[in-house]
Amino acid sequence: MGTIKALRGTRDILPEEIGYWQRVEATAREILNRAAYREIRTPIFEETALFERGIGEATDIVGKEMYTFSDRKERSITLRPEGTAGVVRSFIENKLHGQGGVQRLWYTGPMFRYERPQAGRQRQFHQIGVEAIGTADPRADVEVIAIATDILQALGLKNLHLALNSVGNSEDRQRYREALVDYLTPYKEELDPDSRDRLTRNPLRILDSKDQRTQEIALSAPKIYEYLGPDSQKHFEQVQTLLTDLGISYELNHRLVRGLDYYTHTAFEIISDDLGAQATVCGGGRYDGLVQELGGPETPAVGWAIGLERLIILLQQLDATQTTAIDFYVVSRGTAAEHQALKIAQKLRQSGFSVELDLSGSAFGKQFKRADRSGAAVCLILGDEEAANGTVQVKWLKTGQQEAIGQTELFSQSLNIRNRVSSAAL
Repeated sequence: MGTIKALRGTRDILPEEIGYWQRVEATAREILNRAAYREIRTPIFEETALFERGIGEATDIVGKEMYTFSDRKERSITLRPEGTAGVVRSFIENKLHGQGGVQRLWYTGPMFRYERPQAGRQRQFHQIGVEAIGTADPRADVEVIAIATDILQALGLKNLHLALNSVGNSEDRQRYREALVDYLTPYKEELDPDSRDRLTRNPLRILDSKDQRTQEIALSAPKIYEYLGPDSQKHFEQVQTLLTDLGISYELNHRLVRGLDYYTHTAFEIISDDLGAQATVCGGGRYDGLVQELGGPETPAVGWAIGLERLIILLQQLDATQTTAIDFYVVSRGTAAEHQALKIAQKLRQSGFSVELDLSGSAFGKQFKRADRSGAAVCLILGDEEAANGTVQVKWLKTGQQEAIGQTELFSQSLNIRNRVSSAAL
């Protein structure tokens, strides 16, 4: 029987890489907490109808990419392909709208889409997202963009730019859709196969096509801003003004429509120049009709999602190493010494230090090599002699200095010992 491997489009996040993920999650959590966003956790699978109604049956996600199956009661279940629909379902089901005001929510976790795997795009992928539900104020659009910018800048990312567009309200989009179909229909046979299929189902998505000929045709297509009503124009102008006031630069991209049917008014992407073809790090926009579409009261909202796999690639390009720092590495040899080493390691951990205890029982030489590779600041050494007289050998791995101290002194001076980098006396 052959070895079982991870399914195509999934991957293990190994300990050597996990530091990047923890750094992203900690940075996002801190910034979102400061902005009064509260974490919400929704199920990984939902009724298929949630995504068909919320995302749109004409989208590629619903039509081609969802992981859908029947459970034992023959109910149609889907692994979530994105986070917003589940959060809105929870908002409605748990009557969060009854609390009044704006619900500022954020989430993180795995999503699932059946796509062709490539760098930064897996079939199981991870996102961090925010949703500001309950306000039509353009300041909310700018707030969520500013928060995404803060997170990415706090992580040290550069070469990013914000692409911005308005897709108007439902009436604006219907007028534009009709004009776009009228323009594209004479070129139908020149469009790529996916775009020909979208012409009747979801023509706005043709503007996102990567096919060269389709792009050439789309260059002369009507622009959506020409079909925005007065209210939509005013909203978009206010968003631009507020972004400028905050010092956030942007580029207008009138072909930016995003891939989900629920978007209205503001649509945006934060794009990296360091990622090649799959360049979008963060994408989002306003979705004023989604809550009502899913059975809730008329409730405007805006949000975004950051793709973590792509973000991790950028962080790895900035910093090739991301290790978890260890304060103490404990080596021991002999029954009594090994018992004392376990007690010392546990007591130091309870005092707030990170400690790795060598459990190999191998010769000191091999344990010392592992201590050097661990990246620890200090190596603690216990043998028969130390076990007998209640001492421990302390070795500072950066300087190579070593000296014996009492185990009681180790605990009382542990912070000084950890931080010591010179040969000065204790």
